[in-house]
Amino acid sequence: MAQAVEEWYKQMPIITRSYLTAAIVTTIGCSLEIISPYHLYLNPNLVIKQYQFWRLITNFLYFRKMDLDFMFHMFFLARYCKLLEENSFRSRTADFFYMLLFGATVLTGIVLIGGNIPYLSASFAKIIFLSNSLTFMMVYVWSKQNPFIHMSFLGLFTFTAAYLPWVLLGFSVLVGASAWVDLLGMIAGHAYYFLEDVYPRMTGRRPLRTPSFIKSLFADEAVVVARPANVRFAPPLVEEVHQD
Repeated sequence: MAQAVEEWYKQMPIITRSYLTAAIVTTIGCSLEIISPYHLYLNPNLVIKQYQFWRLITNFLYFRKMDLDFMFHMFFLARYCKLLEENSFRSRTADFFYMLLFGATVLTGIVLIGGNIPYLSASFAKIIFLSNSLTFMMVYVWSKQNPFIHMSFLGLFTFTAAYLPWVLLGFSVLVGASAWVDLLGMIAGHAYYFLEDVYPRMTGRRPLRTPSFIKSLFADEAVVVARPANVRFAPPLVEEVHQD
């Protein structure tokens, strides 16, 4: 069992493995009171006036207390972050990192702006950790890029992946969780999907080109996908052998 988990962990692509590890370590550290959440949450005043810039990053790493909700979000993070990095962003690690950076920037901007809007400031003031929203953004982007995949929710009903964010949003409301967190993730995900997939098809322009300095941080290595067991590939055609 332990060996299988270790193998599964090692087969994860680099961004998924790094984010999942940082999230689990941070959340466990807070649960054991090794780290204080008060040093991690998003506080614009502390960021601007006391230069605590790490809060712009650490608020995406803490997933609150370790309960069933934490397990759900770790599953979503491990599954959909991995699916995006292995498929849509295969061999494009820098582009995937830029997508997460874009999403984190949009989410932070929405919270900062919303905190200054009358009648909405109280709701946005309660959002001090954006980890769940960033995870939901990845779910939304994946669903947009794979809209026709059939899925099942707890075995109760089936639907296509295009409706996955709405199903999860409805479930959050039913269990009493804040819908704002999921809605923010959907807004950030739709902003990325529109600028990266829809707008270029409409105009021929791509506004979200990954900066060269980010590309220089990542080697152009192919993402390794585990080969299913007991799968045999057909031998090459005779003509192909002769051509080689």
